[in-house]
Amino acid sequence: MEKREKALNLLGLAYRARKLINGDEVVTDNLQKGKCKMVIVASDASNRTIDKFQKKCFFYGTELNLEFTTEEISKALGKGLVKVVALLDEGFSNAFKENLR
Repeated sequence: MEKREKALNLLGLAYRARKLINGDEVVTDNLQKGKCKMVIVASDASNRTIDKFQKKCFFYGTELNLEFTTEEISKALGKGLVKVVALLDEGFSNAFKENLR
């Protein structure tokens, strides 16, 4: 299995384990509370969305990933169009990063 595929499978696992949240506002709220370990924004999200999360992640010292498309993220979670997700668990975040190296 390819590393990108493993990383996407991890997102699905994290979602089922309730260690992943999705949606612009939910992710923003949790970022501000310091709960997010990593934010993943779809590479094909609007420039405004990408810019917003680049600034927020920089401000809150949270890692940002822009490697996957809306289709890839949505398919991994088994949901309709998902552009912004965040991992809330350090273990999942580290495993996700490891799969992308």
